[in-house]
Amino acid sequence: MLSTNSEYLRPEIMDVIRAFDCEEEDFTHYFSFTGGKFFNSIEYKGSFHDFENEYKVEDEVVFRRLAKRYAKLAFYKVLSEVKGTLPWGALTGIRPTKLAYGELAEGRDFNALFNEMGVNDAKTSLVKSILETQKGIYCNNGGQDLFISIPFCPTKCEYCSFITAPISSTRNYVESYIDCLVREIHAVKPLIKKLNSVYIGGGTPFVLDLLQLKRIYSAINEEFPDVPEYTVEAGRPDVFTDEKLQLTKDYGVTRICVNPQSFNDNTLRAIGRAHTSEQTILSYIKADKYGFDINIDLIAGLADESVADFEKSVDTAISLNPENITVHTLSLKSGAKLKENVKRLNVAGINEMVNLSRTKLTEAGFSPYYMYRQKYQAGGLENVGWCKQGKACVYNINVMEEITDNVAVGSNAISKRLYADEDRIERYASPKDIPTYINKVDKIIEDRNKLFLEG
Repeated sequence: MLSTNSEYLRPEIMDVIRAFDCEEEDFTHYFSFTGGKFFNSIEYKGSFHDFENEYKVEDEVVFRRLAKRYAKLAFYKVLSEVKGTLPWGALTGIRPTKLAYGELAEGRDFNALFNEMGVNDAKTSLVKSILETQKGIYCNNGGQDLFISIPFCPTKCEYCSFITAPISSTRNYVESYIDCLVREIHAVKPLIKKLNSVYIGGGTPFVLDLLQLKRIYSAINEEFPDVPEYTVEAGRPDVFTDEKLQLTKDYGVTRICVNPQSFNDNTLRAIGRAHTSEQTILSYIKADKYGFDINIDLIAGLADESVADFEKSVDTAISLNPENITVHTLSLKSGAKLKENVKRLNVAGINEMVNLSRTKLTEAGFSPYYMYRQKYQAGGLENVGWCKQGKACVYNINVMEEITDNVAVGSNAISKRLYADEDRIERYASPKDIPTYINKVDKIIEDRNKLFLEG
C-alpha cells in the first residue's frame, strides 16, 4: 500500500508500482519542493531512498508535469534495482511518440529524456523509426477525422473490453441504432471543415447485412462524397461476402481491416472465435481482388500461445502481403472476460514474440508508423502498426498523435476537439449502452455541436 503526502502524484506513482506488480507491498513517500529543487523520499522494505531534481522554469503546468515525472522516476529507480528494468523504463503514458514530439518542439533531443527515464535502446529506436515514417503525414494543418462506431459482433472475444455484444442478443436494436447513426452522420456535416479520413470501426461492421451497410455508406456518401482515406474495419473473416465487399468498393472505401488475431485454430477456439485460420486466408484472398489496402491484426500473448505459435501467425500474415500489419500485445482491460479470471498477465516469451515480429516485419519491408501502450499490458510492451512504403493509415496517426479533431458518432464514440494554441483537448463521450444511446441521440447531437461550434 502506498502512503504519500501528495495525492496528485499518487496515480503516476501507482502506474510504476503496478508495472512491477507491487501493489500489495508497502511504500511511504514524501514529496517537497524547496529552493528550486524537487525532493522525493521513499521508504521501501526498511530502506530509505532520497532523490532531488532541479527546476528553474516558473510555469505551473510545467511544474506539475515535472513533479509527476520525477516522482515516477524515483520509484522506478528504487524498484528496478530490486525487480530488474522494464523496456519502457519509467515511461507509463500511452503515447511515447507524443512525448518525443513535445521534446522536439521545445528544441530538445528526446533521446536525452528517454535515457533519463530508463527507456531501453530498442524502444528508443522504435520511436525514432515511427517519427521517420510519419514524415509527410504528421503536421499541424488540423482538419477533422470522422469515426463511426458499429458495436456489434458475431461473438464476444475473451480479451475484448469494447461494449460490443453478440449480434444474436442485440439484433432487435440494430435498425434503431442505424437510424440514429444516420441522423448523426447528417448532423456532423457542419462540424467538418476539412475532412482527412473516415473510419468505420467496431465491433465488426461486416456483421451487418447488406442493406444495413448500404444505409450507412449512403449517408456518408451523401454528406462526404470525396473522402481522401476511407477505412472499414470489416473484422472477422466469417462475415465476409463478395456482396459486402463489392458494396464497400462501390461506395469508395479505400482500406479494410481483416482481424484474425491469430492463425492458430486452437487459439481461435480458446478466445471465442467462430472461424478458422483457413477462412481468414480465403477471406483475405477474396477481399484482395477488390483492390483495397488491407490491414491484418495480430495479438501477441493470446491463450497460452508459444513463441512458435505466434511466429506462425506473423509468417502467415506476411505471406499474404497486406499493406499493413498491426501487432498488439495482450492487455487486461476492464469489461473483458479475460480480466474476470486473471489479475496479472505473465505471458511466457512475450518479449521474444514482440521482438520477433519487429525483426520479421522489418525484413519483409514493413516500417512502424504508429504506436500506443495500455495499462496492464503483458510485459509492459506496446501495440505497433506496420506499413509498406506509402501505405500508412492517416487516421491512425492523427488519432494516436492527437493532432486533429476527431468527430465520432455512435455509442461509446469519443469526440475530441483540439485547441492547438492552448495545448488542450476537450472530449465528449457518447453513452456506452446501446439502448441509452438510442434514447439520447438528440441530446448527443446537441452536446457535440456545443463542443465544436461554441468557444
